[in-house]
Amino acid sequence: MQAPSTPSTASPAPRDRPAVTLREVAERAGVSMITVSRAINTPHQVSERTRLRVQEAVSNMGYVPNLVAGGLRSARSHVVTALVPTLTGPLFGEMVQALTDTLEVRGFQVMVGQVGYAHSREDELLRAIVGRRPDGIVVTGVMHSPEGRRMLMASGIPIVETWDFTDTPIDMLVGLRHEALGAAVCEHLFAKGRRRLALLSGGDERAARRARGFQAAALRLGLREPAVRLGKSPTTHADGRDGLAALLADAPDIDAVFCSSDMLALGVLTEARVRGIAVPGPLAVVGFGDIDFAQTVSPSLTTVRIDGTRMGQMAAQLIADRADGKSVAEPVVDIGFSIVERESA
Repeated sequence: MQAPSTPSTASPAPRDRPAVTLREVAERAGVSMITVSRAINTPHQVSERTRLRVQEAVSNMGYVPNLVAGGLRSARSHVVTALVPTLTGPLFGEMVQALTDTLEVRGFQVMVGQVGYAHSREDELLRAIVGRRPDGIVVTGVMHSPEGRRMLMASGIPIVETWDFTDTPIDMLVGLRHEALGAAVCEHLFAKGRRRLALLSGGDERAARRARGFQAAALRLGLREPAVRLGKSPTTHADGRDGLAALLADAPDIDAVFCSSDMLALGVLTEARVRGIAVPGPLAVVGFGDIDFAQTVSPSLTTVRIDGTRMGQMAAQLIADRADGKSVAEPVVDIGFSIVERESA
C-alpha cells in the first residue's frame, strides 16, 4: 500500500528571512546597541532593570547573538547542522546519510546533534547552533517549544523541518502526515479481517499523532476502541515484550497490535512466541520504520516504510539552494509513506 507523494497545498514558507539584528533588539528594548551587547555579554555592567528589559526583548524576538566571524553577515560556514532525537537507533540514519552525501557534493559538511525527545534539550542545542550561524539547519519534527520556534524564525538561517508535517512550517519542510499513516495501518488490519485492535506506542509527538489517526479510523470503521499501552521514547525490545504482556492482561482477546517502532514490534513477536501465540494466527503485528531486521525476522514483519534517503536528499537540496541564494519553487513537500506487507499482518 502506497500513500501518494504529492506537493503540499500548504501556504509557501517564508523565503530569505532576514535575521533579527542587534539594532532591532535595541529598538525594542529602548536602549543603545552597546547596552544590548553589554547586557548579553557582560550583564554586571548594566543595571538589573536594563538587563531585564534587554532579556525580555531578546526572548520575545528570538534573537541569538552571532558567535563567529565578528557578526559579519557575509561569512559562510559551509556547515549544515542536523538535529535528530537519537543516534542509537537506525531509523534516522538513512536520512542523515543521504543528507550528508548530497550536501558534500554541494560543498557543505554536516554536523549531527542528538536532541532527545524533550524540548528543553532541543532549545539548548538550538541556541548554541544558531549562535554559530551554520548555512542551514535540519530539524526532526515540527512541534518545537515556543522559544525554539522563535529562535529558528528569527535566525535568518535556512531551516528544513523533517519527519513530520504542518500547514505552518517555520521555513521549509520535507515530511509526512502521521495521522494519515495511523489511519492507513488501521484500514490495512481491518481489510485483513482484524477487529479487536491494540496499540503499543512510545511517548513522542509523532507516535502520538499516529496513535490518534489509528484510533480515529477504528471508531470510523465501527470497531471498538483499541486497547492502548503508552511508554517512553526511544522504545526498546524489552518495551515490546512488556507492552504485549500488559495489553493481554487488559484485553486478552486482541487480534492485532500496531507498534510505533519496529523495535517494539520485535519485542511483541518475541513475547508472542514465548507465550505460544502464533503470528499471524490469533495475533497480527505491524511495526514502523522498516529497519534492517524487519525482512529477515521470522515471521517477517509487516511495517511502514518512510523513504529516508529521499527525505535526506530533498532536505539537502533545499538547504543548499537557499544557502547559495537560489530560489526554491517547492519549499513544502509531503513524501508520503508505504505499508510493506510481509508475514506478520
